Amino acid sequence: MKQSKLPQQTRRHLQFLPLAFSLAAIFIAVYALTSRSANFNLGLKAAKYNPKINPEDFTTKITNKYMTLTPGKKMIYEGETEDGLEKIVIQITDKTKKVMGVTTVVYWDRAYLDGELIEDTRDYLAQDKKGNVWYFGESVDNYEDGELIDHDGSWLAGKDGAKPGIWFEDNPQVGDTYRQEYYQGEAEDMAKVLSTNEKVATPFGTFKNCVKTLDWTPLEPGLEEHKYYCPQVGAMVLEENPETSEKLELIDIKNAGKNDNDDNDEDDNDDDDED
Repeated sequence: MKQSKLPQQTRRHLQFLPLAFSLAAIFIAVYALTSRSANFNLGLKAAKYNPKINPEDFTTKITNKYMTLTPGKKMIYEGETEDGLEKIVIQITDKTKKVMGVTTVVYWDRAYLDGELIEDTRDYLAQDKKGNVWYFGESVDNYEDGELIDHDGSWLAGKDGAKPGIWFEDNPQVGDTYRQEYYQGEAEDMAKVLSTNEKVATPFGTFKNCVKTLDWTPLEPGLEEHKYYCPQVGAMVLEENPETSEKLELIDIKNAGKNDNDDNDEDDNDDDDED
């Protein structure tokens, strides 16, 4: 796990660099909530969390209206931080990887600070029959001064007790609380739906009927994020720190060529199960 002030989900998605702040009462209240199960065992208590994964229930065609992941889709985000200009480039590749027997889509996520690559990550996602988007792990390359320094933050469901979670629900309802991942002591991101009718303005456009979530991890109490997912673009359009008001905004969406990631080829079709 990367040594950072940030929650795991910030490093995974839009790694802007907010300041840590003191534990708030809302965190305690949210953490105590239980989840809608979506016909899976999604109990929030770690001891009870054991989602049942049947590979036949999943597809690489991710059509969730809030997270539509078509190969070639590229999303670009920017935000000013105390450390400089953060830029995130996310591309949906045409590559796949089997995890726990499930064929997942490779979601390629690169983070830059003042133009310098600081993290290159591949997330592994799949959609279930109900339309929930599941997160099965990530492979992380961390860079410093242009040099690869480590792979901290990497994990795969089915290895070392790690379990997948729901990245985004098909039918989010206010109050829904769910685990996005579970790798004890390393990756324990959680989310709660706060609203389903937000209006959000970004440099890329203004959007209505957006879902607002509160994201946090019990591993770093007090650190929280608000994220906004909008059906007009099938993507997250804004991420903000409610304490510092630092934010990362969608500035562009492109339909790039499917093979734009060939300079970073890896054998993503290997099955990494350890059943």
